[in-house]
Amino acid sequence: MLVATLIIAGVLVVSAWPAAATAPPPTPYGGNASCQRRCGDLEVPYPFGIGRGCYHYTGEGDITFELTCRRTAGGGYQAFSGESIEVIDINVRLGQARVRNDIQAWCYNRTSRSMVGDTSRLGPDLSDSQFRVSDEGSRFVVVGCNSLAYVGSVNTGTVYMTGCMATCPDAGTLVNGSCAGMGCCQTAIPRGINTYSVEFDDRFNTSAVMGFSPCTYAVLMEAAAFDFRITYVTTGDFMASTGGKVPVLLDWVVGRETCREATRNATAYMCVSDDSKCVDSRNGGGYLCNCSAGYQGNPYIPAGCQDINECEEDPNKYPCSVPGTCTNTPGSFICSCPDKTTGNAYNGTCEANKSQLGVRIAVGVSAGLVVLVVTMSCAYMIRQKRSLAAVKQRYFKQHGGLLLFEEMKSKQGLSFTLFTEEELEEATGGFHERNVLGKGGSGTVYKGSLRDGRAVAIKKCKLVSERQEKEFGKEMLILSQVNHRNVVRLHGCCLEVEVPILVYEFVPNGTLYHLIHGHRSHGGERVSFATRLKIAHEAAEALAYLHSWASPPIIHGDVKSPNILIDESYAAKVSDFGASTLAPTDEAQFVTFVQGTYGYLDPEYMQTSKLTSKSDVYSFGVVLLELLTCRKAMDLQALDDEEINLSAQFLRAMGENRLDEILDEQIKGEQSMELIEQVAELAKQCLEMASEKRPSMREVAEELDRVRKLSQHPWGSQEETCDDELKALLVGSPGTGTSSEIELSISTNAYVSMTDSAYLGIRSPR
Repeated sequence: MLVATLIIAGVLVVSAWPAAATAPPPTPYGGNASCQRRCGDLEVPYPFGIGRGCYHYTGEGDITFELTCRRTAGGGYQAFSGESIEVIDINVRLGQARVRNDIQAWCYNRTSRSMVGDTSRLGPDLSDSQFRVSDEGSRFVVVGCNSLAYVGSVNTGTVYMTGCMATCPDAGTLVNGSCAGMGCCQTAIPRGINTYSVEFDDRFNTSAVMGFSPCTYAVLMEAAAFDFRITYVTTGDFMASTGGKVPVLLDWVVGRETCREATRNATAYMCVSDDSKCVDSRNGGGYLCNCSAGYQGNPYIPAGCQDINECEEDPNKYPCSVPGTCTNTPGSFICSCPDKTTGNAYNGTCEANKSQLGVRIAVGVSAGLVVLVVTMSCAYMIRQKRSLAAVKQRYFKQHGGLLLFEEMKSKQGLSFTLFTEEELEEATGGFHERNVLGKGGSGTVYKGSLRDGRAVAIKKCKLVSERQEKEFGKEMLILSQVNHRNVVRLHGCCLEVEVPILVYEFVPNGTLYHLIHGHRSHGGERVSFATRLKIAHEAAEALAYLHSWASPPIIHGDVKSPNILIDESYAAKVSDFGASTLAPTDEAQFVTFVQGTYGYLDPEYMQTSKLTSKSDVYSFGVVLLELLTCRKAMDLQALDDEEINLSAQFLRAMGENRLDEILDEQIKGEQSMELIEQVAELAKQCLEMASEKRPSMREVAEELDRVRKLSQHPWGSQEETCDDELKALLVGSPGTGTSSEIELSISTNAYVSMTDSAYLGIRSPR
């Protein structure tokens, strides 16, 4: 079970701010001479305030902008919201407040031999408030050497959860300033977060690394305020140096309406200063106010926006090119040449008036200068073009393009194309947003149309590792020769860019995940057992082919139902080789950072970081469970005494002879239990904790073929009618699961955003 450690976010405890039922009507800040404008080092601008009548009160009974100023133990003063939230800074222009937030610690206790830490600390529900956690300035941070934590938020109509995993085999692998999965992980959060919780996964503990890393930490904090240090892991300095609290950013608005709606109500409209403007919030709705261009100050008070004197604003940067020519104007400035001079005081010179001949000479010189500038510009553009070509050539060589090109020339009949960046931009309409099929941590996939009319899926990656850069061309050559009807075809790639772009066969009919779960979520019928067996057998054949076709074999690395596509003939096609690799001859020496999708990850791989072909076998076992149960790999709606992992639910049911309880009701009614139990037993073998006890993918494919033939025996459906009635077996409209719905959960920083509660991808760079 997960050990729930719900953070009381500094940002969120703002709900403790009192909203007295008898609060006075709004009073413009500064209208009351008794209002306190400063608390210690903090300037308190309206709409915030200290004391009655000094802050903006919405009149709705929810959060107000009231602060209290208290004397600290050190003799200074500090502003607080409510009873315990320390306010560090308030930015009126950005509509943000910085507050301190508690770090959650989870440590191994030698005496109890268990992990201990704060549990069941609920944060307030701010779903009706005017405050949101800043998605741009805040990050979820996890620090430790064997830690998996989640941050979840429950908003109206939305359930969001993301995971972040930090691992490290020893302290020597840690690097100061690097938070990319090794000892430290950080991930972004979405917009509109108004309440959240943090949970540590208790299957990850620090008992094995307690000698140098007994604790793990998780917190939502300001991204700019975090700089990872090795001592955060090895000495617990993360808590000691911060006092257990770090800053986090909160976005606020003064009204919940849009600007269009707010301006219609002059009485309640908050942008009261002349030369102010209304700005719609980008985080959760509502509006705030800014001073217009050329003005600065507080737009929430009368005459709060004051003209900026550009002529004196920055003594180090005079706005005009000629000294002494600047004249300030409301909201702007003018650069004008002095009397008896002409010229351009903005970006040129001012000269004394000359005779007509002098003017002509000046015109001639100017024309010459124009010609010179045009010539120099053309030369510069040619140089830039050559420079761009040199950069493209460097990238091409860096990614192994020369080696790949030579190999392609030596192999007759190889259908693989080296595309140019211009070709792929043309195919995708300049990588236009309308052509996006899916986005993930490793990149974005676009639908494209090549010049020969072929529809393709074009994956624009975000980054690759140093090892992948050196081996990219070689790996592309091998993957290009993969020729199996149940493997998505790689047409080619583009290597003249910083990160290679991959061009795949376009598969239009969606994923196995949507075929199994999509119909169910929309109330439709489910897929027949015969069809499930067919898809499972074809996917197993594809993986067995990958494991044995090349030397070294190809390990997929991220087998899951969202990565098994269904084509127009309803054949299975294994896809998404973003986590794939060419395994060395000695697999025991192949150690990587953990990469895959949580719920499908091989537990032995997570512990040892050694990726083998048996890791794919384990993940395929989870896919078999999805086909048998119609349940998702991760059940986030599980009760407190239930496992959220489908594999754990299944193994417990098998151990207690309760298989019948977990099976999908439909297949129990249409197929003999003996055949279903044989598939369940095969799944159990795939899910063995020790990889050496698992069958190979070839053995799995052969067993599925045997069971499939038994199911087509005369007492079942006839083999010769299976293909003819394939479309009838697959119920529902083919269009209900399109390729645009493919969820890309790859991430290079040990995290993935979850928009569907089916599964949680956990990523870490290789």
